[in-house]
Amino acid sequence: MILYVQLINVLAQVYVLIVVLSVILSYFMDPYHPVRQGVDRLVQPLLDPIRRFVPPVGMIDFSPLVLIILIQVVSNLLVRILLAIS
Repeated sequence: MILYVQLINVLAQVYVLIVVLSVILSYFMDPYHPVRQGVDRLVQPLLDPIRRFVPPVGMIDFSPLVLIILIQVVSNLLVRILLAIS
């Protein structure tokens, strides 16, 4: 069971880092650069539904922050469920 908990935590941390990388690359890299397109392919499917509910405030898009919070909440819930089962 501990292996599953560690796996969930690692996957959540990696995905949070990919979201942060996507935000940083959006400031400095051309949207048609292959690296940015690859990162965006991983992040955009989860950001698009959030953007329907959380509109940008001025020039600031809070959807990556909401996604990071959701990733943390879901991973913590999964870990608690797994630990409660065992």
